[in-house]
Amino acid sequence: MVQMKKFFEVNGVGEFIQYQNLQISPIHVHRSKAEHKHAIFVLGKEIATVMAHDEFSGPGRTSVRMQELAYRTISEMAK
Repeated sequence: MVQMKKFFEVNGVGEFIQYQNLQISPIHVHRSKAEHKHAIFVLGKEIATVMAHDEFSGPGRTSVRMQELAYRTISEMAK
């Protein structure tokens, strides 16, 4: 997913602000599993949003679902 993010950034598509605000990447081994899981869902949502034509397309629905999963993982991080 990070490779897809880099591809879109190189081609000037998408800013991935929410993912960047998390300040986490796959190489951050000191972060918790819940934090990485949350970051994956946030990044997935942002990638799907870039690919979506509208909220009813396949990527649009994926974006909505990733947002729901990212929201759920916030409670896991609080534990």
